[in-house]
Amino acid sequence: MRTLIALLLGTGAALADGEQAGDFDYYVLALSWSPTWCALEGDRRGSPQCDAHADFGWVLHGLWPQYEQGWPSYCSTTARNPTRAETGGEADLFGSPGNAWHQWNKHGRCSGLTASEYYRLAREAYGRIAKPDVFRRLNTSVRLPASVVEEAFLGENQTLSPDQITITCKSGRIQEARICLTRGLEPRRCGADTVRDCQARDALLDPIR
Repeated sequence: MRTLIALLLGTGAALADGEQAGDFDYYVLALSWSPTWCALEGDRRGSPQCDAHADFGWVLHGLWPQYEQGWPSYCSTTARNPTRAETGGEADLFGSPGNAWHQWNKHGRCSGLTASEYYRLAREAYGRIAKPDVFRRLNTSVRLPASVVEEAFLGENQTLSPDQITITCKSGRIQEARICLTRGLEPRRCGADTVRDCQARDALLDPIR
């Protein structure tokens, strides 16, 4: 039924909000290149993620429960919401307490876990993926094919294959690396609505500030 609904809504469309918590097929680990987010949104918002001393590179945008087509969001759950202290303790991973809260509220609820369990699993998933150090060493902005970013991740993560990671772009910039994982956090093939890579050959990549 959920596949039929997803097809009716269009490829890659989320289902109606409020699905049953714990009902999903796999996870997408979304790693956001912080300088891109800061340039497009964060600086305007005055986000602490973009402070000069923050030194963020690949931050955890989120660990997203996913269907083979589409994804759940804002699921109903009996789990309590995280406290401010709990979201503050995740700022090093998510970039800010605000994003840690948002990711729980929109995606973490759908995992079927408590907030603390979800954050613990997200931290474990983030730690399992090696982030290419070459991008942290940039001292000036560069333009490059998005495929180069994917190749760098594949080179650092021998268990990953090209159909298990996708690179996204936004406004002509490298935006995210998205890695598809089983519920046990092992790499797996991405669904058809997730696997499409950015085809840009001259995407902008800013250095860490």
